Amino acid sequence: MSEATDPHDESEIALEFELDAPPERVWRALAVPAFRDQWLPPADLAEPDPVASVPGVEVRYRMREDEAPFTESTVTFRIEPGARGGALLRIIHRMEAGVRRTQANDNLRPASLKRGAFWQSQFASRRHALAA
Repeated sequence: MSEATDPHDESEIALEFELDAPPERVWRALAVPAFRDQWLPPADLAEPDPVASVPGVEVRYRMREDEAPFTESTVTFRIEPGARGGALLRIIHRMEAGVRRTQANDNLRPASLKRGAFWQSQFASRRHALAA
């Protein structure tokens, strides 16, 4: 796993996961609603359909959270073949463009790290689902 390359861009967090599952299975887990619900709870999606999608390669969703700073955000999942035969999954979680830093959301970096920890826990606890 790695974080965003620009440590000063606190409106986004980027993570990478090397998975044992093939890219097709990772795509299914993130893009097919019956499987996606195991990874992305419907309550976390602002809309059930993707904002954008390139089949087998990338899917982007609008997300919703109860607390700042990521109350409205987009999450892009990029999938490509991994160096060791599985899949490389990149997750880019970006705060909506209209949100500006204010005193209320000035602690963006800790919130970004919290979001990063969320994605880590999602994948650590559900890797077995990719084997099915």
